[in-house]
Amino acid sequence: MLEFKQGVDILSAIGGITTIGEAKKLFEERLDPEHLQRLAAITNEAALLKIANAMAMCVPDRIYIHTGSDEDRDYVRRMSLEKGEEQSLAIPGHTIHFDLPEDQGRMVDQTFYIADPAEEVSSLAKKEAREVSHAYIKEHMCGIMRGKTMYVGFYSRGPVGARASIPAIEISSSNYVMHSAELLYRNCYTDFDAEVIRRGEFFTNVHSEGTNRSEDVPKARIYMDRSWQTTFSFFCTYAGNTLLMKKGNHRFATDSAMYKHNGEELSEHMFITGMTGPGGRVTYFAGAAPSGCGKTTTAMVGSNFIGDDLAQMWIEADGSLRAVNPEIGIFGIIEDVNQEGDPYLMHCLRRPGAEVIFSNVLVDPQGKPRWTGDGEPPPEQGVNFKGAWTPATAGVPMSHPNSRCTLTAETIGNHNKRVNADPKGVVIKVITYSGRDANTMPPIWVAKNMDAGVAIGASIVSKATAAEIGASGVNRQPWANSPFVAAPLAEYLEAQFNFYGNPKMSQKPIMAGLNYFLTHEERGGSGKGLLGEKQDVHVWLGWLELFTHGEVQAIETPIGLIPKYEDLHQLFTNRIDKEYPESLYIMQFSLYIDNIIARIDLQEAAWSKEPGTSLRLLFAVYKEQKAGLLALKAAKGRIVPPGELAA
Repeated sequence: MLEFKQGVDILSAIGGITTIGEAKKLFEERLDPEHLQRLAAITNEAALLKIANAMAMCVPDRIYIHTGSDEDRDYVRRMSLEKGEEQSLAIPGHTIHFDLPEDQGRMVDQTFYIADPAEEVSSLAKKEAREVSHAYIKEHMCGIMRGKTMYVGFYSRGPVGARASIPAIEISSSNYVMHSAELLYRNCYTDFDAEVIRRGEFFTNVHSEGTNRSEDVPKARIYMDRSWQTTFSFFCTYAGNTLLMKKGNHRFATDSAMYKHNGEELSEHMFITGMTGPGGRVTYFAGAAPSGCGKTTTAMVGSNFIGDDLAQMWIEADGSLRAVNPEIGIFGIIEDVNQEGDPYLMHCLRRPGAEVIFSNVLVDPQGKPRWTGDGEPPPEQGVNFKGAWTPATAGVPMSHPNSRCTLTAETIGNHNKRVNADPKGVVIKVITYSGRDANTMPPIWVAKNMDAGVAIGASIVSKATAAEIGASGVNRQPWANSPFVAAPLAEYLEAQFNFYGNPKMSQKPIMAGLNYFLTHEERGGSGKGLLGEKQDVHVWLGWLELFTHGEVQAIETPIGLIPKYEDLHQLFTNRIDKEYPESLYIMQFSLYIDNIIARIDLQEAAWSKEPGTSLRLLFAVYKEQKAGLLALKAAKGRIVPPGELAA
């Protein structure tokens, strides 16, 4: 169990400001009259003490209180260009930001949870003793903003007033970080005090970009102080390491759901999107996938796109599962984004009208951003995250695999701004989990019950992606959320079972697995590469939309329910006007029993290392599935086509 407000509050200890009187005196000394008046609108004393201690620790030359006004947004953008953190591109409103070559993804080996002596963290995470972190932060953050401006912004991670929305303070010396914050989050300067009272908590984030020199990157740290709900980040600029309202605060939101609202809330690494079905009905999905596994593409398929990355979920009084997007924008991987697979997003990236920050792509001599997989002929030259580039540049791709685009969601053609702003959230009818799996699971399978659905989420595997520096190989990625779960995984597993098994949830969603990454080589095909295409996602989600309303039937298997060929054939024709031969269906949906059993054995072995009583529920699901698979193998053989399952 996590205990809040335990141990030394490092920010307060280093800053040395202990009373509101001391804080106000510091504000009067350091803020100019305009910004002192702006800060006077914030009256929550705990928040003011956080700000004062950040000022006292970092010692900036100037403090800028960001109110969220158009004038403030314009100022932050302009200063980012003047400082050189961003540069203008050919299309008005489009800019490029380059991170250091060593700072192109989440620094997993330099990211730590600050832990008290008895505090346990996930077996997949790194922790550091509070006194060690305290000393390191004091050594490197004291005075780190001398000669710089400290920006202070007030945001809501979700629509103001939503049950699961949590307010946060963003403090940074980086204009790029503050510019990104305004594209991705709701500025709630005028509502901040009321939101803190409503929710009973807020998060604090303190970042300084430091010197932006490669030789200083080894000193970079990203710290999460869970007990005091405060992050620290320094000597880095990549947004995944610096804009800690995103994944840093997602970790805190997960803690809040687990330890303050167990069984009532979840904070998930999930998209939210609505699919239009027969008669114009809209069915909302929430889906988890590790970075680089098609989550943004899946979200964009929806006719009512809400968000591509995070979801705050709760059980409403009417028994429904509700969710809001804590963000209003996307910070999406841009590799392989092209007109064929991502038309809505490409409209924003290739035409005027949207404000976009590109990061770590190539810029050609005409000021046009280019990236691997953009569907256009490669340029003859340009500048990227390594410097001057030509197709002959050895060992350097045109764009970094973790290149990103940052933009507000409302500029995307299928985004439903009204629904994304609604504090009541959306009713989630379908939960999906997906990873990168070349040889084992079919494109879709639906859990037979809620426990089996939790097991799908607990069993995600994925190849390591460019979003994580230094990672390689095939990784377990439970719920695609494990990099952002600080708690022991068995406690998170228990929270999942408590949530989906809560009798208050009378309107149960269906829970399903998705897998876009089966290959010809692994499934008996004669070609190479993937068995499907990006556009097939329309069909997989379309079938789930029909299934949740009882309008298609399914074939029962030991691992869950899979679609019938005739239903998919009709959807391929009607939704994307594509041929779907039965031979492809058989390759995709045959059960490769030995592979599935090996996957279950892998998961059992890994989960058996995690202590916790909730494991019995997970292992019961695995046991039932394995027994059914072994019986099927004895009757039908190692590879069972769907036609034999339906017989």
